[in-house]
Amino acid sequence: MTFPPAEHATAQAGRIPPPGCPAHAATGTDGATRLYGEAAATDPMGLYEELRAAHGPVAPVLLDGDVRAWLVLGYLENRDVASRPTQFSRDPRVWHGWRTGEIDPATSPLMPMIGWRPDCVCADGEEHQRLRGAVTAGLGQFDHRGVRRHITRFAHQVIDGFCEKGEAELVGQFTEHLPMLTLIHLLGMSDEDAPELVHAARDLFKATETSLASNAFVLESLERLVTAKRAHPGHDIASALMAHPAGLTDEEVKHHLRLVLLAGYETTANLMSNVLRMVLTDPRFRGSLAGGQMTLPEAVEQVLWDEPPLMVCPARWANSDTTLGGQEIRTGDMLLLGLAAGNVDQAIRPDPAAPVHHNRAHLSFSAGTHECPGQDIGRIIADAGIDILLTRLPDVVLSVPEESLTWRSSTWARHLTALPVSFSPRPPRADDGPAPLPAPPVQSDGVPPVPPMPPGAPGGARRPEARASWWTRLKRLLGGG
Repeated sequence: MTFPPAEHATAQAGRIPPPGCPAHAATGTDGATRLYGEAAATDPMGLYEELRAAHGPVAPVLLDGDVRAWLVLGYLENRDVASRPTQFSRDPRVWHGWRTGEIDPATSPLMPMIGWRPDCVCADGEEHQRLRGAVTAGLGQFDHRGVRRHITRFAHQVIDGFCEKGEAELVGQFTEHLPMLTLIHLLGMSDEDAPELVHAARDLFKATETSLASNAFVLESLERLVTAKRAHPGHDIASALMAHPAGLTDEEVKHHLRLVLLAGYETTANLMSNVLRMVLTDPRFRGSLAGGQMTLPEAVEQVLWDEPPLMVCPARWANSDTTLGGQEIRTGDMLLLGLAAGNVDQAIRPDPAAPVHHNRAHLSFSAGTHECPGQDIGRIIADAGIDILLTRLPDVVLSVPEESLTWRSSTWARHLTALPVSFSPRPPRADDGPAPLPAPPVQSDGVPPVPPMPPGAPGGARRPEARASWWTRLKRLLGGG
């Protein structure tokens, strides 16, 4: 790729630190800004605005290992890239970095995020339609009201674990638990590897030295799931992918399950944390909810504008030379969708304080043909889970000063590390355990759906009671007990 000419670089000359200053670590040898490291981890939004001021709506950046890319900062430019698949491919094999040796596929922590996989995210045209159609059908088989009832059971189960204590840490004890509980059942997973699997899935977004190992663990776990569902299909996403007329191979099924797990868990957990933080720290926000000026679904949309759960979306690759946002984009260049930066672009939000909770035109689920197909399920989990928490614990308040809250950031996402709260202790509810997911309606071809396995079916037997339950192991893994 070619970086901007000298006139762009001089726009920030007055802010370039002197030689030897530690701040030089934020830029590479050619002056491009690193999208990783301390600046990106501590104040990513501030970094985006500095890039916008220096370069306009498209800026040159460096990923881990100083891999070159363009970060799209403008709202309209993000939509342009996302909506022109013939110009901006989703297939990573278009990238010229493979040929020039810019990355080592065997060791780079970027591989789980930008490497090619046999899934709909890495496909264009008819192949993308074939694969995405199977994913959409797998997600759409569940009645939303029934899924909400299922989420409600899980939410009560999680809240029962801490409601008597009068205090909790909502990230580790609630927002990281509820999406996981929902997703493992939608996917059709057993409880064998669930806590470790989700822990590994989160690690992928950190782009650390353990990311490749975590990715391998996720794929191995899902491969076991695919094998089990081939033998004993049920009412779940894995079985639906296998039965779809698109004829997905086991390898394609495995990678689409990985896609649903990674995208669904990370984004929903972050979204719930961000909404709850706003409720607990912004009196106007909470007052609007309590007074009826804003519904909880609208509050979720407001947070999706202000704090999208995925800040940067990888990636697009230019199929030919073009111009974007005043920059010369060359064939094979990598472009990253700056979802968070685009959502606060003054071109479409001149007053960032103005409420936009009635508007779903944000970029938080991307746009175009690759817009997230599971966004409605994510919204349902966040909406139902937070509603139940606030209903059961109406006097919940933040138990630490707001300025003491901290985040863990990577190139791709910003994650609230803890949300300590206090409330009046309350007794747990009687819980009869989670019910199976409701059966979908009869298919248009008249073939009824495959029923879930009965308790005594092969592969459905419970493990001996002496073995620690997955819930106990999850709490230990996430620090909840």
